[in-house]
Amino acid sequence: MASQLLKKNNLLLDVQSISKRYHDGDINVTVLDDISLEIYESDQIAIVGASGSGKSTLLQLLAGLDATSSGRVVLYGDSLSDVNSQRADNLRNQHIGFIYQFHHLLPEFTALENVMMPLMVRAVSVREIRQRAINILESMQLETRLNHKPSELSGGERQRVAIARALVTQPQLILADEPTGNLDRKTASQVFDQLLEMNQVFKTALVVVTHDLTLAQRMTNIYELEDGHLKIMH
Repeated sequence: MASQLLKKNNLLLDVQSISKRYHDGDINVTVLDDISLEIYESDQIAIVGASGSGKSTLLQLLAGLDATSSGRVVLYGDSLSDVNSQRADNLRNQHIGFIYQFHHLLPEFTALENVMMPLMVRAVSVREIRQRAINILESMQLETRLNHKPSELSGGERQRVAIARALVTQPQLILADEPTGNLDRKTASQVFDQLLEMNQVFKTALVVVTHDLTLAQRMTNIYELEDGHLKIMH
């Protein structure tokens, strides 16, 4: 019932008073403190903050890739801390796409093969997987790069392949950790353009951690992470 209610209201991710603390002997460090956030379909959220403020840690918690010290992250009605690891993996594969500063493409595979990878664990025919991967790469203007390996692509092209890989599963939520941090300003702006376009076309919620305020200001909502607390800037 809870899951149906969340879907009806288009609430994808409900972050409920999460904190993250690390213990090293007698030393206790609180990285994130009592953070709450609701993420809905089509949301555009930028998270900024100083280096070491915990932005990447927050994304890990949102995805259930790291355990909270307190609080809950609820994805489509399922608390990621309460389900078993297989269920959590399935929820991530079904609902969340990831983009990182470094593309993490597999060097021995082509752009097309890299984009096909996330779908290979699903009960979908290889023909359908291949076509879906081709379609998303074409939408990223990469139709002439399908059979190129990462070493044969420019930095911007590699990052667009990484975006295509994140989108091929048609996730409701994209979590992006400094997705343009390794690119020059012009290429970064072009890649960001395509992220925002995908947000509009597919109604995919977009949460982007970035140090670039110019890019962050293109998002609807900007949050700043400071001293473990998340506060809205606008």
